[in-house]
Amino acid sequence: MIEHSHLKIIQALHTNGTLTEAANALCLSQPALSHQISYLEKKLGIKLWEREGRNLRLTQAGTLLLDVANQILPVLAQTEKTLQAYSEGRQGILRIGVECYPCFEWLTGMIGQYMRQMPSIDVDIVQKFQFSGLEGLLNRHIDVLITPDLVRKDNIAYEILAEYQLVLLAAEHHPMAGLQHITPELLSKETLLTFPVPLERLDILTHFLTPAQFEPDKLKPIESLDIMLQMTALNRGVCVLPEWLADLKNKDLNLKKIRIGDSGLFQKLYLAMRDADEAVSYIREFIAIGQQTAKSSSI
Repeated sequence: MIEHSHLKIIQALHTNGTLTEAANALCLSQPALSHQISYLEKKLGIKLWEREGRNLRLTQAGTLLLDVANQILPVLAQTEKTLQAYSEGRQGILRIGVECYPCFEWLTGMIGQYMRQMPSIDVDIVQKFQFSGLEGLLNRHIDVLITPDLVRKDNIAYEILAEYQLVLLAAEHHPMAGLQHITPELLSKETLLTFPVPLERLDILTHFLTPAQFEPDKLKPIESLDIMLQMTALNRGVCVLPEWLADLKNKDLNLKKIRIGDSGLFQKLYLAMRDADEAVSYIREFIAIGQQTAKSSSI
C-alpha cells in the first residue's frame, strides 16, 4: 500500500534533485532515505528513479506517482489545518485561490474586514496552482476561486463580485495621451506591457485586438504592477488595467487614462465555488463583503 510518507519522498526527490538535498528536506539521514526508496521500489515491484550522476531522474512509474502526490498531499495538508482549526474552537479555514494579478489589490482591501467580521475563520491565499484554478477547486485544494473568467463546468457555481471598466494607460507625453479612446489599429503599433498570464486570458487581446484582426507590435510580460506602471511612465510601453486600480495607483505618475474602443471595455470579477458549498455561511459572508467592498471602492 502506498503511504503518505512515500508520496512525500517522491515529491522531495523531484523538488530537490539529489538524494542528499531530499534527505535534508525530509529531516532524514541519507542512508535512511536510501533504505526507504529501496523498500518502496521493492514493495511496488518497479523502478521509480534512475541515477544521472549525482541526480535522480523519475521513471515513467515515478512520474505517475509524483502526479498522484501533487494532487493528494495538498488536500491532506489542508485537511490537517482544518481539523486543527476545529480542535482549537475555530469554524474552519477558507482557502482562497486567485487567478487575477490586479485582484490582489482588491483582496488586500477587503480581507482584513472579512477576518474582523469572521474571527473564527482562518484564511489561506493561494496564487500558484499545480494545475488550473478550477482544477484546484474541484480537487479541493482551494475552497473559492477569484477569477475574471467564467468557464462553465459541472459542479461549479459562480457569483459576480464586481463589474469594472478596463482602461489603457500611457505616459503623459505619449502620442496617444490626448485621445479620448483607442482603436485596435493604433494599439497594434505599441509595446503592450501585460501580466505574465496565457494570451487567451488577456481581455485586451481576446475582446479587442483579436476580433479586429490586430495584435500588438510587442508583448512584454511584467510580474510586478509597480514596475509595469514605472515602465509605462517612462514611455517603455502602454498597459491595460481595471479603471479602479489605475485611479488608485496613478496618484504620482501622471499617466493618461484612455478609453478602450468607442464604448469602453468592461469586465466582471467572479467568485467560483463548488455547488455543494454555495450555502456555507462563511463563504456567503465572504461574497457579501467582497461585493460591498467593490461598490464602496468603485471597483
